Amino acid sequence: MRPQPQPTILGPAAPALADRDNEALGDQRFRALLSDDDWARLTPSVRRRFSKRLASGEATVFVGQVRHARLTPLGRLFVQAARLVGAPLPTRDDDAAPVVVTVTEDTVTGGQIWTLVYARRRGFPQVIHSAKNFSGPTGLEECLRFGIRIALSVVVEDRSLVFRSARYFWRVGAVRLRLPQWLTPGRLTVKHVDLDGEAFLFSLAIVHPRAGVLLEQSVEFREFTCGVKH
Repeated sequence: MRPQPQPTILGPAAPALADRDNEALGDQRFRALLSDDDWARLTPSVRRRFSKRLASGEATVFVGQVRHARLTPLGRLFVQAARLVGAPLPTRDDDAAPVVVTVTEDTVTGGQIWTLVYARRRGFPQVIHSAKNFSGPTGLEECLRFGIRIALSVVVEDRSLVFRSARYFWRVGAVRLRLPQWLTPGRLTVKHVDLDGEAFLFSLAIVHPRAGVLLEQSVEFREFTCGVKH
């Protein structure tokens, strides 16, 4: 019987090793969204993470723990309503909960597929699926279920990479219908803040123009590289 391929976890990704091993697979997709000056302002570790093109059979795995979580009463109502489009946001505000994120390449669209697993104190974990496509009016879109898309602007602030919602769409085939403001949660902001070269802080915030903060969360992650031996 032919032996089955075995997955291997290589351990925490070392910046120098990752740069060398992925030189031939260098990813310019995020780099193309920023000016030369802004890209140079990012820390080397952030540039490395967002320049890593995964080969077939590879995945980047981020293992972390929630450091801060807050859901306002209105935020709780919104994240529950968002279950209608696949529950794309964390529905609990548990502090210290483990989180695992897996990133793989989408060979069909040329984007990335993200899977987030939020552990809970009770019951099964919450699993969130999304994809990033390098298209649309800003060059980057967060793609959720049922055709919901968020056009994201990308900027650099304090040597950190910041993603902000620019527009919300519903895509039906080749048609894009912009969602009215009353159907959206408000401004979505995601920050990737480098901590020590290996660890980083991922923060998520949604602020409604009238109701204020709906959701805040920050998670400290470390990166692992996972592949399959053939």
